[in-house]
Amino acid sequence: MVLLGALANGISVVFGTLLGSLFRRIPDSMKDTVMNVMGLAVIVLGIQMGFKSENFLIVILSLVIGAIIGELLFLEDKINQLGNWLEKKLGSSKQGNISQGFVTATLVFVVGAMGILGALDSGIRGNHDILYTKSIMDGFIAIILTTTLGVGVIFSAIPIILYEGFIALFATQINLFIPDALMNQIIIEMTATGGIMILAIGTNLIGLTKVKVANLLPGIIVSAIIVSILYKF
Repeated sequence: MVLLGALANGISVVFGTLLGSLFRRIPDSMKDTVMNVMGLAVIVLGIQMGFKSENFLIVILSLVIGAIIGELLFLEDKINQLGNWLEKKLGSSKQGNISQGFVTATLVFVVGAMGILGALDSGIRGNHDILYTKSIMDGFIAIILTTTLGVGVIFSAIPIILYEGFIALFATQINLFIPDALMNQIIIEMTATGGIMILAIGTNLIGLTKVKVANLLPGIIVSAIIVSILYKF
């Protein structure tokens, strides 16, 4: 089943959120410490991903063009509006800021190499090992995020399944029109571009910046387009 890995990833986040909700009654000082640790770990992850680029100019152009597109489309505002709608429906007085939990968790889980590589492997070879590994990692991260940001984290399972599921389905036909060499280069630059976004998420978590990371998301697609153009010429 092509979508098995994506479904496993989404379910792991749901279970992680439910477990994390059981540990909500912890001191605020401990929550702050955990959040700072999470932020620092995410920053290191983002730096590692960013260094994978073989042509950092592609990353810069992708982020700049992606940011312009994201700002014009008001992506951050629209995602926050969705989170706020969920918050109004469910309430947040005891469950934390649902909007913040949903947006932050979605960006952490979706922006990254493992989701892309795992979904491609699911579609091309029917091998879900990468997404299974990501599922375990995301489950633990969901527990930690839930203790600090609330149960809004659970709704990030929806975009995870849609995002990875779409890539997996697309990958079943990818060999017909994208050479392996081009695909490898696309993944490298998409990973590096996503790494800068992950870095921004980390600095946001520890309060150093207030980067509208969601507005940068088109940069991932832009990086694939730039790499494809350079490959042809």
